[in-house]
Amino acid sequence: MPDTDHVKGKVIVVTGGGGGFGRLISQQAGARGAKMVCADINDDAAKETAELVRAAGGDALAVKADVTSAEDMEALAARAVQAYGAIDVMINNAGIMPLAFFSDHKAALAAWNRCIDINFRGVMNGMIAVHDQMIAQGRGHVINISSIYGNFPVVGAGVYGATKAAVNVLSESLRMESRGKIKVTIVKPTGVPGTGLGAGVINPAAVVGIVGQNIMEFGETLQALQAGTLDPSKLDPELIDYLVLDPAFIAAEVMHAIDQPWGVSIGEVTVRAAGDHYLL
Repeated sequence: MPDTDHVKGKVIVVTGGGGGFGRLISQQAGARGAKMVCADINDDAAKETAELVRAAGGDALAVKADVTSAEDMEALAARAVQAYGAIDVMINNAGIMPLAFFSDHKAALAAWNRCIDINFRGVMNGMIAVHDQMIAQGRGHVINISSIYGNFPVVGAGVYGATKAAVNVLSESLRMESRGKIKVTIVKPTGVPGTGLGAGVINPAAVVGIVGQNIMEFGETLQALQAGTLDPSKLDPELIDYLVLDPAFIAAEVMHAIDQPWGVSIGEVTVRAAGDHYLL
């Protein structure tokens, strides 16, 4: 196969670009010559990401946008086209993870409603904001960040998992409707402590649904990680019992999906540490 870089020169919009996967994706793509549009509800965080990309020699624009607002997402798409003339890739990355049991509903309801707004409606808004532009261009690529929680229902993640299952259905529906015009990739991370998603968890015990019989070892691993006492070998990706996935590996897989000829589509990818505790 020819040695061609399919990232360089592409106009890539990423939501949740102010941190986590969004920032890593922006930095990796920007370093390879992509034109980045970093969107986040936190304007300062988006600007910081864009500045990091530019400081490394890349091209980036920061845009304040709330994914729950269709108007904001339409304005984001318009700003990208105004600045760079096209939208080649739309990465719907923004999301929150308010894990909780149904018995926690009094404490969790507000966060669950926001989860639905961001994880489901936000992805839908992002998809439709770029749809017409991509169809008019004759090509485009939508990448939606889902989760292994969307694979099967588990206790403690009823609402969060449902939003990610919805992302999977939305993604596949767009792929079928837009065959030959828009390609679609679903990226399903496992648990990645380094992204900050865990800060939204309502009841830490709700993680039991995704680790099952590994709950005791998982808890001990997290405690050791937070205390800085985890065996360094467990953090070495060169070893088979690598436990805690660095989020940069997820960003690298997003790059892999983008770095394909227009006629080749990576449909779905799950990335995990070989020794992690997650069951799905």
